[in-house]
Amino acid sequence: MTLFHYGGVHSTGLRRLPAVIAAGVVAIAAVLIAPLVAPGPAVADTPWLTVSDDGYLSISIPAASVEATVGQVSEVAVEGNFGPSSAWAEYGLTRRGDVWWGALGPLKPGLYSYQVTGDITKGLKDPTNVTRVASHPLWSTFIVPGDSARLLADAPQGRGGEVGTLTYQVGKQKRSALVWTPPGYSAKGRTPYPVLYLRSGDGQSATDWLDLGRARQILDNLSARGSIEPMVVVITDGPDGDKELKDLRKAVADGYRVQHDREHQAIAGVAEGGTRALRAALTKPVDFAYAGSFSGLQADLQAELLPGGGRPDAKAINRDLRLLRLYTGNVTDPAYNATVRLTKALDRAGVRYEFDGVGPDAGANWTAWQGNLIDFLPRLFRTVKDHGPSAGHGRLKGEFHPPAPGTTPTPFLSEGGFVTFETTTGFPDAKHVTVWANDAPGGSWLRVPMSRDGDRWRVTVGPLDPWFYYYQWIVDGVSAKDTSNPAKVTSEPNWSHFLIPGERSRLLSDVPAGRGGKVESLTYPSTVANQDRTALVWTPPGYDPGRAEPYPVLYLQHGSGQSYTDWVEMGRAKQILDHEFLDGKLVPMVVVMGNGNVPDFTKELLDNIVPAARARYNVSGDPSRQALAGLSMGGVQTLGVLKAYPGRFAYVAAFSAWFGSGDGVDAEAVNRGTKMLRLYVGDQTDFVQPFFLSSLPVLDGLGIRYEYDGVTPGPHGWDVWQKNLIDLAPRLFKR
Repeated sequence: MTLFHYGGVHSTGLRRLPAVIAAGVVAIAAVLIAPLVAPGPAVADTPWLTVSDDGYLSISIPAASVEATVGQVSEVAVEGNFGPSSAWAEYGLTRRGDVWWGALGPLKPGLYSYQVTGDITKGLKDPTNVTRVASHPLWSTFIVPGDSARLLADAPQGRGGEVGTLTYQVGKQKRSALVWTPPGYSAKGRTPYPVLYLRSGDGQSATDWLDLGRARQILDNLSARGSIEPMVVVITDGPDGDKELKDLRKAVADGYRVQHDREHQAIAGVAEGGTRALRAALTKPVDFAYAGSFSGLQADLQAELLPGGGRPDAKAINRDLRLLRLYTGNVTDPAYNATVRLTKALDRAGVRYEFDGVGPDAGANWTAWQGNLIDFLPRLFRTVKDHGPSAGHGRLKGEFHPPAPGTTPTPFLSEGGFVTFETTTGFPDAKHVTVWANDAPGGSWLRVPMSRDGDRWRVTVGPLDPWFYYYQWIVDGVSAKDTSNPAKVTSEPNWSHFLIPGERSRLLSDVPAGRGGKVESLTYPSTVANQDRTALVWTPPGYDPGRAEPYPVLYLQHGSGQSYTDWVEMGRAKQILDHEFLDGKLVPMVVVMGNGNVPDFTKELLDNIVPAARARYNVSGDPSRQALAGLSMGGVQTLGVLKAYPGRFAYVAAFSAWFGSGDGVDAEAVNRGTKMLRLYVGDQTDFVQPFFLSSLPVLDGLGIRYEYDGVTPGPHGWDVWQKNLIDLAPRLFKR
């Protein structure tokens, strides 16, 4: 799926633009884009992925390298733990010249794993990244630095421990474990060390604790800080049974200088490994004094942890087990409901335990488990005063159950910003289904894989911040609409949308019925398109067509591949204008959203849209009472009008656009006739940003006065343009 980013959200394939518009817009872009985004083939050691200090990921993958490895492809994606709650997600790239390009961020500090994929199934390793994940040969990793990721970085040279391999016998089978020994460890010293047994889950490897869990760095850094007791840590992807665990412990006792008594033994694990660790501690409390379960999938205390249905010996457990600490991620963690049931069972049985609280920003993944290990290690083999949850962790609120399959409309919104997407039964033979939405950092677009649930596909994502979201299914590479969602987008029928309510999204929500303005259709004959065209017009509450003083008017334009409906259906223009009017921030005005898909927009605007609006509505023709603004292509058109007819609109604004050449521009006339020229652009993920920034020196050189308040966080999409309109509208028509 080739992604084309020009006039709004990404779409599958090139947008269906009228040929003349596409030619005109692309011609403008070609002058600016060619030297910036169509470099020659990258040399072998040029990184495919780079990360800025502020967490923006830049991606530039030579097409020739991809084709040499997996053959000809029509789509390239980078997939990794970029999604909400560090979920695995796919980020589609755009083909630009000889490279596949993309930008994502800002990413939170932490460890990220990824691989490159062509046409959904053709995976390849990034050859420019030397990191390895032993259990996933195609994966690479990188770290986004920051305070919360400091323990994941390599410790200062000479201050870390050592990792070795222990081989041991279980019956006739040879097994192996990884063993971390602390700085200064010697096999011949006097004082033996306590030992922690750290287990992986099913389908994982012991090496995952090093490659993805960063256990070595966490241990090294905590040790260097003096935050943990010196200990030996044994990392294993087994054993499964009591005998195997006994054999492992014997091998450790024979091979390392460790203590043997219960007070100096600890066990912990992730997922199924957490369940086994908990079972070992509860069934034989004489063996371990410390136990931790990280996203343990314990379904029932009696059935799962105590085979045979026996009741736990609470008296013995409470006497012998100094610490039993439970961890879970948020409701996207399969262990969440299991932890709810487990805590209730432990309470009924009278078993003492500690609960670290619900990790708010991660599910069942290594991002969560890194934090669990960081919390757990300093509690071992010492007395601690703090027995409560980690900072920012919440309480369990009962089991999480989305509505039954087939419930409509979709998606299902749950407390805390969690969203459950569900398809209809219309994809029985599908192999790979994702939900493609603006749920990445800043509002970029990720494809989150869905799982088959009976005859449907489902996934829960979150937490998402309060905002306006839009999405579609990608079914085996083909886009499809969620037909159970009644929301529609006229210009791009496969999109659906929803709003997560909250103070952050208040201006994007509907105002109470009867209190907002009206949106009407205005049909007018176009001498440019030689047909009737339509615009949408917002009039403010209390609009009076007979008012003596005509209303000021804003002409607001869409982008390429969009139409006159997009500012209402995707831009939430009505909601924004309604709220800002009711909040007393808006000068009463009329807003006309015309159709800019014509070969000569300036003529269409001045000869057709403006006269039609003045004929139908009580709006001013005084330049000081007229404003013109647009996004992307509409912004380029807006600036074109400014250059050709300075002074026709006293207020001018462009969102994610650029000024272009200054040749023939009458700067004095622009300054004389323009009360406000305000410019907006997205962050590094907005591909227009370099073109925008390169046009500022042109404006400065011409001496044109303008306002620029810095980048708007977000990509070349509605998350940015909604914020731009929110900022712009209250600035219009004020003295």
